[in-house]
Amino acid sequence: MTDERTIDVDQFLTHPPRTVWRALTEPEILAMWWALGDVAPVVGHAFTLDMGGFGQQPCTVTRVEPETLFAHTFAEGSLDSTLTWTLHPEGTGTRLHLAHSGLDVDTLRVRVS
Repeated sequence: MTDERTIDVDQFLTHPPRTVWRALTEPEILAMWWALGDVAPVVGHAFTLDMGGFGQQPCTVTRVEPETLFAHTFAEGSLDSTLTWTLHPEGTGTRLHLAHSGLDVDTLRVRVS
């Protein structure tokens, strides 16, 4: 049985873990593929992600294992969820797993365009 409060995504990337880590933890690179934000891989670091029409979302880093695991809260005060990114070397690339947990499926606001 799957936990309906968690979204799990597993993806193989052709880049080594060091490159994937940078894409998750360096603001300039994160902004190129996901969202502007003052992210830093330091436990306790509070930052925001600019989610466009969904506004500035406050986050706090909760776990860091360099090039292996990066976890932070997401949308504190509204979604109150957690994103956990786990990186596993696989051949010359990286297996990236994202668990977006703590979602309240009864109160999620969905924006339909």
